[in-house]
Amino acid sequence: MRAMKSMTVMLMGAVLAASAWADPLPKVNGYPSQAIRFISPFPPGGGNDATTRWVTTTLSSVIGQPAVVDNRGGAGGNIGAKAVSDSKPDGYTLLTGQVSLMAVNPTLYSSPGFDPIKNFIPITQVNAAPLAIVVPGTSPFKTFADLAAATKADPEKITFATPGNGTLSHLVGVVLAKKNGVSMTHVPYKGAGPALNDLLGKQVDVMITSTASVAGMINSGQLRALAVTSPRRIGVFTKVPTLEELGMPNSTYEDWYGFFAPAGTPPERVAYLNKAITHTLRTPEVTKLVIEGGSQVVANTSEEFAAALKQDIARWSEVVKLSGAKLD
Repeated sequence: MRAMKSMTVMLMGAVLAASAWADPLPKVNGYPSQAIRFISPFPPGGGNDATTRWVTTTLSSVIGQPAVVDNRGGAGGNIGAKAVSDSKPDGYTLLTGQVSLMAVNPTLYSSPGFDPIKNFIPITQVNAAPLAIVVPGTSPFKTFADLAAATKADPEKITFATPGNGTLSHLVGVVLAKKNGVSMTHVPYKGAGPALNDLLGKQVDVMITSTASVAGMINSGQLRALAVTSPRRIGVFTKVPTLEELGMPNSTYEDWYGFFAPAGTPPERVAYLNKAITHTLRTPEVTKLVIEGGSQVVANTSEEFAAALKQDIARWSEVVKLSGAKLD
């Protein structure tokens, strides 16, 4: 519940953004003529949910139709992704995807239930964001060095939460252990929201998650960020060191969120959605929300997003192999 309240504060600005659009974009052959549903394949309270709502709240006024969020968590996002891949390709059911779902799960799971290349058309990438390594505001770990020293003294004692097995957060934890000796006991959750609640309740020591999930709580002092995985400092994380600054080379890991349509969606509808969503992302209000969430707006073309996705699938398949992780 506390995680949800922090998200609400960040979403209030997006509500005001809707007034910036006096008239919706012109329809394309009658599209859209009804609500567009965005399936967020994780529970409320996490980065996927927050990112979706940053966009959809303002998008409604841009397209002149409701933009509805439908949270369908489970199986590391695979359940929601399969639901979209199996839906009618008419531009009315879309997926909010992210690196862990679209670039990691195809290698991690023996049968994820979908193929990110064959079953989807990328619409646009919302942002590029680091992951954050965070602790409660009252944690004895004041710096990443404090955490690293504690894990090396007793590798099994310190626990770290993630939004789930095989997520980008989990894999970064694996890489930290294998390459840098920062070994902690992994505690997977079904989404960032439940993990945050247990972190705030001190049932786990550390959490690795998207910056969008925790930016509000970093700002309020409920959480403390020890490090980020980006090549730069941004937003409320400008005072937080990057892993590379802490002496860990080749430790840049950027998460992203983006929107996808089922394969077979008419090209003119994909083009319309790209135009509407990129317009929305570039409004000052939504751009501010993205930056304050610790990431940068991307808003690229469908073709550019498709190329980036293929590169990330190749990169993260190697990390999955390094980790030795495999899920059924």
